[in-house]
Amino acid sequence: MTISHDRLGTTRSGIPIDRYRLINVHGLEADLMTYGATLMALRTPDRSGALADIVLGFDTLDGYLGAHPYFGALVGRYGNRIAAGRFSLNGVSYQLDCNDAPHYNHLHGGPVGLSRVVWQARALPDAPDGPALELACTSIDGDQGYPGTLHVTVTYTLSNQNDLRLDYLATTDRDTIINLTSHSYFNLAGHGTILDHTLQLFASHYLPTDRAQIPLGELRPVHDTPLDFSAPTRIGERIDADDEQLRAGHGYDHCWVIDPAEQQPARAARLTEPMSGRVLEVLTTEPGLQVYTGNMLDGSLRGKGGQIYPQHSGICLETQHFPNSPNEPRFPSVILRPGERYQQTTIYRLATQP
Repeated sequence: MTISHDRLGTTRSGIPIDRYRLINVHGLEADLMTYGATLMALRTPDRSGALADIVLGFDTLDGYLGAHPYFGALVGRYGNRIAAGRFSLNGVSYQLDCNDAPHYNHLHGGPVGLSRVVWQARALPDAPDGPALELACTSIDGDQGYPGTLHVTVTYTLSNQNDLRLDYLATTDRDTIINLTSHSYFNLAGHGTILDHTLQLFASHYLPTDRAQIPLGELRPVHDTPLDFSAPTRIGERIDADDEQLRAGHGYDHCWVIDPAEQQPARAARLTEPMSGRVLEVLTTEPGLQVYTGNMLDGSLRGKGGQIYPQHSGICLETQHFPNSPNEPRFPSVILRPGERYQQTTIYRLATQP
């Protein structure tokens, strides 16, 4: 197992950006960069042993510095949406920067969230489970409208058991809110769309949303709806169903409520691709999983190897707390206070099937 790194270039303000490659004992590879703590590539074998990159993105830094839908980025301080960017904490009202037109919600931490900053890297080649990379950044008090100075660390480990593990840690000096997640787009075939992938979700409820994709505040059973993935189901089977929830997001873009489990991290999802035999399982300590099927991809982005990314060319499996939680007291709390530690773990388990 090894870690190597090279200089990708600089930001438009001249800050150097580095790429690190983690390789485990089985030859799996993960490329990470310091801009946005981004997962640039994840190369895994198919059933015959041939490696392919299973995440969407770009070959060069320039693509990531431009406008794109968070390919591979670590998003926050608050992943997902906060209605109109407003919330109250300790009786004080806060207005966050809004960037989710046309509804003007706060999305994924704002216009310059954690996905748009440079993180400090520390390679951990001798980590016990496999090569690891620690990435850290600081978001100052008032950044994007958030209270408190937040110190964040995420450690990516490509384990020798073929897990890509993300361990998150954050602390604050003032009461604040936090909801971090990874925004990788997976395509287990390495090309085409994900409509023929099979998805199973270990979730019997989901959060229905309004037209602005803000949760209505209820946990709705998936039974007898197009959002029921309790058994393995082809993603494209019902994505165009005449259903108000699917119409709002132009496909799947919802948070499922992960069923309680004694063992943590708990199973959240299992994604399979029949031609390659690749399997991706998601385990997490978080209560929710946002599933987004690349509905707004429209072929206008040219990605790796010159690929055009059409609608549904990738699926995001974003482990997180629920959208708009600061405004929904019935949802699990996202408040972080001084002296506390925000900690969560997400595992992307990679395998093949016959």
